[in-house]
Amino acid sequence: MTVTNLRPNIDHWEDRVDLAATFRWTERLNMHEGVANHFSLAVNEEGTQFLMNPNQMHFARVKASNLLLLDANDPNVMSQPGAPDPTAWGLHGSIHRHCPHAHCVMHVHSIFATVLASLADSRLPPIDQNTATFYNRYVVDNEFGGLAFENEGERCVSMLSDPKKKVMIMGNHGVLVIGSDPGDAFNRLYYFERAAETYIRALQTGQPLRVLSDEIAEKTAQELDDYPGQAEAHLREIKALLDADNSDYAT
Repeated sequence: MTVTNLRPNIDHWEDRVDLAATFRWTERLNMHEGVANHFSLAVNEEGTQFLMNPNQMHFARVKASNLLLLDANDPNVMSQPGAPDPTAWGLHGSIHRHCPHAHCVMHVHSIFATVLASLADSRLPPIDQNTATFYNRYVVDNEFGGLAFENEGERCVSMLSDPKKKVMIMGNHGVLVIGSDPGDAFNRLYYFERAAETYIRALQTGQPLRVLSDEIAEKTAQELDDYPGQAEAHLREIKALLDADNSDYAT
């Protein structure tokens, strides 16, 4: 059973537990980048106060209690003790400052998504159910400008204005997904990596692709958008598996 009241004096405990679980599972799936990459979760109505992983902490060690609580509108964040990674502040701080519908933000350099982001054409054609999930629901950033310090973060957030576009394929960089909560965002991240793997492996055969029609791709994507309870179930099962292994993520 998930320990949810071990630290009742810490604000946003349930949110912390859910977000911590996604770090641990991302590490288990080898979709992490060691002590780099970041997840964040807004905890106020405006979306400007958010939880995020500590600077240079491995995903496998992130716990509910050590997540940072930051304010995107605080100009002194980076000068305070325990400041976040400057690139995380640049990217996630900018998104939470300007994009309130991006409640949960996950950025990784997972292998297949990054391979896709490294192609001259980084679009993801709908060739199966997973790839069709993202039909007309992503943007491709073709203007990589180096590490995601604040100016780069501000540039990236300008591409997330359409709430329907919940995935950014970051050319030469990786992938960023947004969601309503940790379960929603992680579910999207997981299936995008699966979709990218299917596409990359299909390209490796050298054979022609069987691409779905626009009509069927959109129909499939909408059906998956409306599919009940999958993200919630995915996170619930992740936490159950972590709990069965006596993980300390919820401490």
